[in-house]
Amino acid sequence: MKHTILAAALLAGMAGAGAAQPVETPAPQQRSIAVRGEGHVRAAPEIARVRLGVSETAETARAALDAMNAAMARVLERLEAAGIPPENVQTGQLSLDRDYARMHDGQSEPEGFVATTLVELRVVDLDGLGAVLDAAVGEGANRLEGLEFALEDRASAHDEARRAAIADAQARAATYAEAAGVTLGEVLSISETGADFGPRPAMMEMRMAADGGVPIAQGEVEISAGVSMVWAIE
Repeated sequence: MKHTILAAALLAGMAGAGAAQPVETPAPQQRSIAVRGEGHVRAAPEIARVRLGVSETAETARAALDAMNAAMARVLERLEAAGIPPENVQTGQLSLDRDYARMHDGQSEPEGFVATTLVELRVVDLDGLGAVLDAAVGEGANRLEGLEFALEDRASAHDEARRAAIADAQARAATYAEAAGVTLGEVLSISETGADFGPRPAMMEMRMAADGGVPIAQGEVEISAGVSMVWAIE
């Protein structure tokens, strides 16, 4: 009987101890407003990057390579004469392959070889860009792989776009808060959502080189930045 009374007392004590422990309740989730902002900076391009080159075909690999080398030597000499310093010219591609374009129906192998070399130019005198391209073509360049306009100091323009993105996000958050009848609190988080660099067709101007070179539309370079921000709601 004594053992039974002792066990009951222990069970009652354990139940009382368990009931005395506080029950944890989840903290209320903080109310917030999350928005994204965009910033864009447009400016006239300051430099141009051009990929051009020479492609020559011949019956033998040696003949194709020799023809390509001779043509590219003339092109490089003409580019330097046109004001492109050697440090602004870099070989970007060099290839030698069978001339598959000369295959015919029923022919098992291509005829001849094709040798190709491409160089990347950095042009700072944009007004003379058309004349430079025209001069290169006149000396044997028969490949034009790309033309890209850019800014000399792209980092500064990107920082300006970031500031514009922050201002845009702040304006959007203020609009949402006003419409919802709440007050913005402190900024909880800021994260960059991406950027885009590249020439855009806005306000393009067609220019013709004074000596009748290739017409070039310089347009504008646009740099964009994006930001995601979260504000607490007071």
